[in-house]
Amino acid sequence: MSFVESEERRALRAAVAELGAKYGPSYYVEKAKAGEKTEELWAEAGRLGYLGVNVPEEYGGGGGGIGDLAAVCEELAAAGCPLLLMVVSPAICATIIARSGTAGQKKDWLPRFADGSVTMAFAITEPDAGSNSHRITTTARRDGDGWVLSGQKTFISGVDEADAVLFVARSHDQKGNLRPSLFIVPTDAPGFTWTPISMEIVSPEKQFICHLDDVRLPYDALVGDEDGGLLQLFAGLNPERIMAAAMGAGIGRLALGKAVAYANDRQVFKTPIGAHQGLAHPLAAAKIELELARLMAQKAAWLYDAGDDAGAGEAANMAKYATAEAAVHCVDQAIQTHGGNGLTTEYGVGMLAGVVRLMRIAPVSREMILNFVAQHSLGLPKSY
Repeated sequence: MSFVESEERRALRAAVAELGAKYGPSYYVEKAKAGEKTEELWAEAGRLGYLGVNVPEEYGGGGGGIGDLAAVCEELAAAGCPLLLMVVSPAICATIIARSGTAGQKKDWLPRFADGSVTMAFAITEPDAGSNSHRITTTARRDGDGWVLSGQKTFISGVDEADAVLFVARSHDQKGNLRPSLFIVPTDAPGFTWTPISMEIVSPEKQFICHLDDVRLPYDALVGDEDGGLLQLFAGLNPERIMAAAMGAGIGRLALGKAVAYANDRQVFKTPIGAHQGLAHPLAAAKIELELARLMAQKAAWLYDAGDDAGAGEAANMAKYATAEAAVHCVDQAIQTHGGNGLTTEYGVGMLAGVVRLMRIAPVSREMILNFVAQHSLGLPKSY
Protein backbone atom coordinates (compact mmCIF):
# COMPACT_ATOMS: atom_id res chain seq x y z
CA MET A 1 0.00 0.00 0.00
CA SER A 2 1.29 3.42 -0.99
CA PHE A 3 0.49 6.54 0.99
CA VAL A 4 0.41 8.41 -2.32
CA GLU A 5 -2.52 7.66 -4.61
CA SER A 6 -1.87 6.51 -8.14
CA GLU A 7 -1.85 8.97 -11.01
CA GLU A 8 -5.09 7.40 -12.27
CA ARG A 9 -6.81 7.87 -8.91
CA ARG A 10 -5.68 11.49 -8.71
CA ALA A 11 -6.94 12.10 -12.24
CA LEU A 12 -10.28 10.55 -11.29
CA ARG A 13 -10.52 12.83 -8.26
CA ALA A 14 -9.77 15.90 -10.35
CA ALA A 15 -12.38 15.01 -12.96
CA VAL A 16 -15.08 14.31 -10.37
CA ALA A 17 -14.21 17.50 -8.49
CA GLU A 18 -14.73 19.42 -11.72
CA LEU A 19 -18.14 17.80 -12.16
CA GLY A 20 -19.08 18.54 -8.55
CA ALA A 21 -18.08 22.19 -8.93
CA LYS A 22 -20.42 22.45 -11.92
CA TYR A 23 -23.34 21.79 -9.57
CA GLY A 24 -22.11 22.81 -6.12
CA PRO A 25 -23.73 23.30 -2.71
CA SER A 26 -26.45 25.68 -3.89
CA TYR A 27 -27.77 23.11 -6.39
CA TYR A 28 -27.81 20.39 -3.73
CA VAL A 29 -29.49 22.49 -1.03
CA GLU A 30 -32.07 23.96 -3.40
CA LYS A 31 -33.03 20.48 -4.56
CA ALA A 32 -33.29 19.23 -1.00
CA LYS A 33 -35.40 22.12 0.25
CA ALA A 34 -37.71 21.86 -2.76
CA GLY A 35 -38.25 18.15 -2.14
CA GLU A 36 -36.61 17.33 -5.46
CA LYS A 37 -33.92 14.83 -6.44
CA THR A 38 -30.40 15.40 -7.75
CA GLU A 39 -31.31 13.58 -10.96
CA GLU A 40 -29.22 15.76 -13.26
CA LEU A 41 -26.02 15.23 -11.28
CA TRP A 42 -26.66 11.50 -10.91
CA ALA A 43 -27.36 11.09 -14.62
CA GLU A 44 -24.26 13.01 -15.67
CA ALA A 45 -22.04 11.15 -13.22
CA GLY A 46 -23.43 7.92 -14.66
CA ARG A 47 -22.84 8.95 -18.27
CA LEU A 48 -19.25 9.86 -17.43
CA GLY A 49 -18.70 6.44 -15.85
CA TYR A 50 -18.10 7.69 -12.31
CA LEU A 51 -20.91 5.67 -10.72
CA GLY A 52 -19.62 2.45 -12.24
CA VAL A 53 -15.89 2.70 -11.59
CA ASN A 54 -16.08 -0.39 -9.37
CA VAL A 55 -18.24 -2.49 -11.72
CA PRO A 56 -16.31 -5.19 -13.66
CA GLU A 57 -15.31 -4.15 -17.16
CA GLU A 58 -17.17 -7.05 -18.75
CA TYR A 59 -20.39 -5.42 -17.56
CA GLY A 60 -19.55 -1.95 -18.79
CA GLY A 61 -17.87 -0.64 -15.65
CA GLY A 62 -14.46 0.77 -14.96
CA GLY A 63 -13.07 -2.42 -13.46
CA GLY A 64 -11.71 -0.58 -10.43
CA GLY A 65 -12.23 -1.16 -6.74
CA ILE A 66 -14.14 0.31 -3.85
CA GLY A 67 -11.26 2.76 -3.37
CA ASP A 68 -12.08 4.34 -6.72
CA LEU A 69 -15.79 4.61 -5.93
CA ALA A 70 -14.95 6.06 -2.51
CA ALA A 71 -12.82 8.71 -4.23
CA VAL A 72 -15.81 9.67 -6.39
CA CYS A 73 -18.05 9.87 -3.32
CA GLU A 74 -15.55 11.98 -1.38
CA GLU A 75 -14.96 14.48 -4.17
CA LEU A 76 -18.67 15.01 -4.78
CA ALA A 77 -19.21 15.53 -1.05
CA ALA A 78 -16.28 17.95 -0.91
CA ALA A 79 -17.95 19.88 -3.75
CA GLY A 80 -21.11 20.20 -1.68
CA CYS A 81 -23.03 17.29 -3.21
CA PRO A 82 -22.93 14.32 -0.81
CA LEU A 83 -24.96 11.69 -2.68
CA LEU A 84 -26.24 9.23 -0.10
CA LEU A 85 -27.42 6.79 -2.75
CA MET A 86 -23.81 6.28 -3.81
CA VAL A 87 -23.25 4.56 -0.46
CA VAL A 88 -26.20 2.28 -1.13
CA SER A 89 -26.69 1.54 -4.82
CA PRO A 90 -23.27 1.15 -6.48
CA ALA A 91 -21.37 0.36 -3.27
CA ILE A 92 -23.56 -2.11 -1.38
CA CYS A 93 -25.95 -3.51 -3.96
CA ALA A 94 -23.70 -3.62 -7.02
CA THR A 95 -20.87 -5.14 -4.98
CA ILE A 96 -23.07 -7.89 -3.54
CA ILE A 97 -24.50 -8.76 -6.95
CA ALA A 98 -21.04 -8.72 -8.55
CA ARG A 99 -19.75 -11.09 -5.86
CA SER A 100 -22.72 -13.36 -5.23
CA GLY A 101 -25.30 -12.83 -7.95
CA THR A 102 -26.26 -15.32 -10.63
CA ALA A 103 -25.08 -14.89 -14.19
CA GLY A 104 -28.51 -13.56 -15.08
CA GLN A 105 -28.54 -11.05 -12.23
CA LYS A 106 -25.11 -9.77 -13.16
CA LYS A 107 -26.07 -9.41 -16.81
CA ASP A 108 -29.32 -7.65 -15.94
CA TRP A 109 -28.21 -5.28 -13.18
CA LEU A 110 -24.49 -4.53 -13.41
CA PRO A 111 -24.48 -2.68 -16.76
CA ARG A 112 -27.23 -0.41 -15.43
CA PHE A 113 -25.37 0.17 -12.18
CA ALA A 114 -22.36 1.07 -14.32
CA ASP A 115 -24.09 3.82 -16.29
CA GLY A 116 -26.27 5.05 -13.45
CA SER A 117 -29.52 4.21 -15.24
CA VAL A 118 -30.74 2.12 -12.30
CA THR A 119 -30.67 2.60 -8.55
CA MET A 120 -31.25 0.02 -5.84
CA ALA A 121 -31.92 0.67 -2.17
CA PHE A 122 -30.78 -1.61 0.64
CA ALA A 123 -32.94 -2.77 3.54
CA ILE A 124 -31.61 -4.42 6.68
CA THR A 125 -32.67 -2.34 9.73
CA GLU A 126 -35.93 -3.26 11.46
CA PRO A 127 -37.97 -1.39 14.10
CA ASP A 128 -37.49 -4.06 16.77
CA ALA A 129 -33.97 -5.15 15.79
CA GLY A 130 -31.96 -1.93 15.51
CA SER A 131 -28.26 -2.77 15.63
CA ASN A 132 -28.98 -6.42 16.46
CA SER A 133 -29.30 -7.97 13.02
CA HIS A 134 -29.76 -11.40 14.57
CA ARG A 135 -33.25 -10.29 15.62
CA ILE A 136 -34.38 -9.74 12.05
CA THR A 137 -37.92 -11.07 11.62
CA THR A 138 -38.47 -10.37 7.92
CA THR A 139 -38.96 -13.84 6.47
CA ALA A 140 -39.01 -15.49 3.08
CA ARG A 141 -40.86 -18.77 2.58
CA ARG A 142 -40.79 -21.01 -0.44
CA ASP A 143 -44.03 -21.13 -2.38
CA GLY A 144 -43.98 -23.36 -5.43
CA ASP A 145 -41.19 -22.13 -7.68
CA GLY A 146 -40.90 -18.76 -5.95
CA TRP A 147 -40.78 -16.90 -2.66
CA VAL A 148 -43.17 -14.98 -0.43
CA LEU A 149 -41.66 -12.19 1.70
CA SER A 150 -43.24 -10.68 4.79
CA GLY A 151 -41.91 -8.15 7.27
CA GLN A 152 -41.02 -4.55 7.90
CA LYS A 153 -37.87 -2.43 7.59
CA THR A 154 -37.15 1.09 8.79
CA PHE A 155 -34.78 3.97 7.95
CA ILE A 156 -34.36 2.76 4.38
CA SER A 157 -32.83 5.43 2.13
CA GLY A 158 -34.05 6.45 -1.29
CA VAL A 159 -36.85 3.92 -1.82
CA ASP A 160 -38.91 6.53 -3.68
CA GLU A 161 -36.23 6.89 -6.36
CA ALA A 162 -35.09 3.26 -6.54
CA ASP A 163 -36.03 0.65 -9.12
CA ALA A 164 -35.68 -2.14 -6.58
CA VAL A 165 -34.65 -2.80 -2.99
CA LEU A 166 -32.19 -5.46 -1.83
CA PHE A 167 -33.83 -6.92 1.28
CA VAL A 168 -32.04 -8.86 4.01
CA ALA A 169 -34.31 -11.60 5.33
CA ARG A 170 -34.15 -15.04 6.86
CA SER A 171 -35.66 -18.16 5.36
CA HIS A 172 -38.86 -19.25 7.03
CA ASP A 173 -37.24 -22.26 8.69
CA GLN A 174 -34.10 -20.50 9.92
CA LYS A 175 -33.66 -20.34 13.70
CA GLY A 176 -30.99 -18.90 15.98
CA ASN A 177 -28.09 -16.94 14.51
CA LEU A 178 -28.82 -15.05 11.33
CA ARG A 179 -27.84 -16.71 8.07
CA PRO A 180 -29.02 -13.91 5.84
CA SER A 181 -30.82 -14.42 2.59
CA LEU A 182 -30.82 -11.51 0.15
CA PHE A 183 -33.71 -10.77 -2.21
CA ILE A 184 -34.16 -8.22 -5.00
CA VAL A 185 -37.65 -6.74 -4.66
CA PRO A 186 -38.89 -4.38 -7.42
CA THR A 187 -40.43 -1.26 -5.95
CA ASP A 188 -43.61 -1.86 -7.97
CA ALA A 189 -44.10 -5.39 -6.62
CA PRO A 190 -47.66 -5.97 -5.35
CA GLY A 191 -47.74 -5.95 -1.55
CA PHE A 192 -44.64 -3.75 -1.23
CA THR A 193 -45.43 -0.31 0.20
CA TRP A 194 -43.42 2.34 1.99
CA THR A 195 -44.11 5.25 4.30
CA PRO A 196 -41.85 8.34 4.52
CA ILE A 197 -40.20 9.28 7.83
CA SER A 198 -40.07 12.99 8.58
CA MET A 199 -36.43 13.93 9.22
CA GLU A 200 -34.70 17.11 10.45
CA ILE A 201 -31.94 16.65 7.87
CA VAL A 202 -31.42 18.72 4.72
CA SER A 203 -31.05 16.02 2.08
CA PRO A 204 -32.64 15.13 -1.27
CA GLU A 205 -32.67 11.46 -0.21
CA LYS A 206 -35.55 10.55 2.06
CA GLN A 207 -35.97 7.83 4.69
CA PHE A 208 -38.77 5.27 4.68
CA ILE A 209 -40.47 2.46 6.56
CA CYS A 210 -40.92 -0.46 4.16
CA HIS A 211 -43.79 -2.92 4.45
CA LEU A 212 -43.75 -6.38 2.84
CA ASP A 213 -47.20 -7.92 2.88
CA ASP A 214 -46.83 -11.39 1.32
CA VAL A 215 -44.81 -10.08 -1.59
CA ARG A 216 -44.47 -12.80 -4.20
CA LEU A 217 -41.14 -13.11 -6.04
CA PRO A 218 -39.69 -15.53 -8.59
CA TYR A 219 -37.01 -17.90 -7.36
CA ASP A 220 -34.26 -15.93 -9.10
CA ALA A 221 -34.98 -12.92 -6.87
CA LEU A 222 -32.68 -14.66 -4.38
CA VAL A 223 -29.09 -13.35 -4.54
CA GLY A 224 -26.43 -15.93 -3.70
CA ASP A 225 -27.24 -18.85 -1.43
CA GLU A 226 -30.32 -19.21 0.75
CA ASP A 227 -27.99 -19.82 3.69
CA GLY A 228 -25.25 -17.57 2.36
CA GLY A 229 -24.23 -16.43 5.82
CA LEU A 230 -22.69 -13.21 7.01
CA LEU A 231 -19.79 -13.24 4.54
CA GLN A 232 -22.26 -12.66 1.72
CA LEU A 233 -23.78 -9.74 3.63
CA PHE A 234 -20.41 -8.29 4.64
CA ALA A 235 -19.50 -8.10 0.95
CA GLY A 236 -21.76 -5.06 0.98
CA LEU A 237 -21.46 -3.79 4.55
CA ASN A 238 -17.69 -3.23 4.49
CA PRO A 239 -18.00 -1.07 1.35
CA GLU A 240 -20.89 0.75 3.04
CA ARG A 241 -18.62 1.77 5.92
CA ILE A 242 -15.81 2.74 3.53
CA MET A 243 -18.19 4.89 1.50
CA ALA A 244 -19.63 6.49 4.63
CA ALA A 245 -16.08 7.35 5.66
CA ALA A 246 -15.43 8.87 2.23
CA MET A 247 -18.58 10.98 2.46
CA GLY A 248 -17.61 12.16 5.95
CA ALA A 249 -14.16 13.09 4.71
CA GLY A 250 -15.62 15.05 1.84
CA ILE A 251 -18.00 16.98 4.07
CA GLY A 252 -15.16 17.66 6.51
CA ARG A 253 -13.06 19.07 3.67
CA LEU A 254 -15.97 21.22 2.52
CA ALA A 255 -16.50 22.66 6.00
CA LEU A 256 -12.79 23.31 6.54
CA GLY A 257 -12.51 24.99 3.18
CA LYS A 258 -15.35 27.35 4.01
CA ALA A 259 -13.87 28.06 7.44
CA VAL A 260 -10.39 28.81 6.11
CA ALA A 261 -11.71 31.10 3.37
CA TYR A 262 -13.78 33.02 5.91
CA ALA A 263 -10.92 33.19 8.44
CA ASN A 264 -8.63 34.63 5.78
CA ASP A 265 -11.16 37.21 4.66
CA ARG A 266 -12.91 38.29 7.85
CA GLN A 267 -11.21 41.12 9.77
CA VAL A 268 -12.52 42.48 13.05
CA PHE A 269 -9.43 43.92 14.73
CA LYS A 270 -6.16 44.64 12.91
CA THR A 271 -5.64 41.30 11.16
CA PRO A 272 -7.80 38.56 9.60
CA ILE A 273 -9.37 36.42 12.31
CA GLY A 274 -7.41 33.43 11.02
CA ALA A 275 -4.26 34.97 12.47
CA HIS A 276 -5.60 34.46 15.99
CA GLN A 277 -4.55 31.18 17.56
CA GLY A 278 -7.94 30.81 19.21
CA LEU A 279 -9.30 30.06 15.74
CA ALA A 280 -6.19 28.90 13.89
CA HIS A 281 -5.28 26.10 16.28
CA PRO A 282 -8.73 24.45 16.39
CA LEU A 283 -8.87 24.52 12.60
CA ALA A 284 -5.38 23.01 12.42
CA ALA A 285 -6.37 20.28 14.88
CA ALA A 286 -9.48 19.49 12.83
CA LYS A 287 -7.31 19.26 9.70
CA ILE A 288 -4.98 16.77 11.40
CA GLU A 289 -7.87 14.61 12.60
CA LEU A 290 -9.43 14.63 9.15
CA GLU A 291 -6.24 13.62 7.35
CA LEU A 292 -5.61 10.77 9.81
CA ALA A 293 -9.17 9.53 9.27
CA ARG A 294 -8.74 9.69 5.49
CA LEU A 295 -5.63 7.53 5.75
CA MET A 296 -7.57 4.85 7.63
CA ALA A 297 -10.34 5.01 5.04
CA GLN A 298 -7.80 4.52 2.24
CA LYS A 299 -6.30 1.60 4.14
CA ALA A 300 -9.74 0.00 4.50
CA ALA A 301 -10.41 0.36 0.78
CA TRP A 302 -6.98 -1.05 -0.07
CA LEU A 303 -7.54 -4.09 2.17
CA TYR A 304 -10.99 -4.69 0.73
CA ASP A 305 -9.80 -4.44 -2.86
CA ALA A 306 -6.93 -6.80 -2.00
CA GLY A 307 -9.45 -9.41 -0.86
CA ASP A 308 -8.72 -9.20 2.87
CA ASP A 309 -12.29 -9.08 4.14
CA ALA A 310 -11.36 -9.58 7.80
CA GLY A 311 -8.72 -6.85 7.75
CA ALA A 312 -11.04 -4.58 5.78
CA GLY A 313 -13.79 -5.11 8.36
CA GLU A 314 -11.63 -3.82 11.18
CA ALA A 315 -10.22 -0.92 9.17
CA ALA A 316 -13.60 0.04 7.68
CA ASN A 317 -15.18 0.27 11.11
CA MET A 318 -12.28 2.34 12.42
CA ALA A 319 -12.39 4.59 9.36
CA LYS A 320 -16.11 5.18 9.66
CA TYR A 321 -15.72 6.06 13.35
CA ALA A 322 -12.73 8.34 12.77
CA THR A 323 -14.18 10.24 9.81
CA ALA A 324 -17.52 10.79 11.54
CA GLU A 325 -15.75 12.27 14.57
CA ALA A 326 -13.43 14.35 12.40
CA ALA A 327 -16.29 15.61 10.22
CA VAL A 328 -18.30 16.64 13.29
CA HIS A 329 -15.25 18.53 14.59
CA CYS A 330 -14.64 20.19 11.21
CA VAL A 331 -18.25 21.35 10.84
CA ASP A 332 -18.53 22.52 14.43
CA GLN A 333 -15.33 24.52 14.19
CA ALA A 334 -16.39 25.93 10.82
CA ILE A 335 -19.61 27.20 12.41
CA GLN A 336 -17.65 28.67 15.33
CA THR A 337 -15.22 30.38 12.95
CA HIS A 338 -18.10 32.02 11.10
CA GLY A 339 -19.74 33.18 14.32
CA GLY A 340 -23.36 34.14 13.69
CA ASN A 341 -22.81 33.77 9.97
CA GLY A 342 -22.21 30.09 10.56
CA LEU A 343 -25.93 29.59 11.10
CA THR A 344 -27.11 31.61 8.12
CA THR A 345 -28.31 30.18 4.85
CA GLU A 346 -25.92 32.42 2.89
CA TYR A 347 -22.74 30.74 4.14
CA GLY A 348 -24.03 27.17 3.92
CA VAL A 349 -22.23 25.82 6.98
CA GLY A 350 -24.97 25.34 9.54
CA MET A 351 -26.92 22.87 7.37
CA LEU A 352 -23.94 20.51 7.46
CA ALA A 353 -24.31 20.02 11.22
CA GLY A 354 -27.29 17.69 10.97
CA VAL A 355 -25.70 15.66 8.19
CA VAL A 356 -22.45 14.96 10.03
CA ARG A 357 -24.24 14.37 13.33
CA LEU A 358 -26.18 11.60 11.62
CA MET A 359 -22.87 10.00 10.64
CA ARG A 360 -22.21 9.18 14.30
CA ILE A 361 -25.37 7.05 14.18
CA ALA A 362 -25.60 5.55 10.70
CA PRO A 363 -24.93 3.29 8.93
CA VAL A 364 -23.54 1.84 12.16
CA SER A 365 -23.40 3.70 15.46
CA ARG A 366 -20.14 4.79 17.08
CA GLU A 367 -21.01 2.62 20.10
CA MET A 368 -21.33 -0.54 18.00
CA ILE A 369 -17.99 0.25 16.35
CA LEU A 370 -16.40 0.62 19.76
CA ASN A 371 -17.94 -2.73 20.74
CA PHE A 372 -16.41 -4.27 17.61
CA VAL A 373 -12.96 -2.85 18.25
CA ALA A 374 -13.03 -3.79 21.92
CA GLN A 375 -13.98 -7.38 21.14
CA HIS A 376 -12.18 -8.13 17.88
CA SER A 377 -9.18 -5.78 17.93
CA LEU A 378 -8.43 -5.78 21.67
CA GLY A 379 -9.72 -9.23 22.58
CA LEU A 380 -11.97 -7.99 25.39
CA PRO A 381 -15.06 -9.93 26.48
CA LYS A 382 -18.21 -9.36 24.44
CA SER A 383 -20.45 -6.87 26.23
CA TYR A 384 -23.72 -7.32 24.40
